[in-house]
Amino acid sequence: MPQMRYAILKLEQQLEFVEMPTSYMYQLTALNQRLHKEVDKLTADDVPQLPRVIAECDNLELIGTGNELIHGLDYINRLEQTFAGIQEKSYPLISLLTEIRALQAQLEQWYEEELEA
Repeated sequence: MPQMRYAILKLEQQLEFVEMPTSYMYQLTALNQRLHKEVDKLTADDVPQLPRVIAECDNLELIGTGNELIHGLDYINRLEQTFAGIQEKSYPLISLLTEIRALQAQLEQWYEEELEA
């Protein structure tokens, strides 16, 4: 069974829990920090609010039914769709999308290899 790591993300009072392969968690955290650094530079009207990674952990047990664990690839796919939908005119959004899509491609390959194993 592959080693997984968990990111806890927060937007206002809402928490999200994302499960990632351990070897890719650093990239998710770095991407999140980069997006937060750059999102304020976007001039489009429909810039999304992004949750911020507030913690990482090796083990996570969610109690109750109020929270769900988000599959890492599902989270990255949703992030890519969100940023692809931004109608940016000034800031080079393509660089942010390239970073998102690079991690997306790596995760797709990782999960494909895991299914074959």
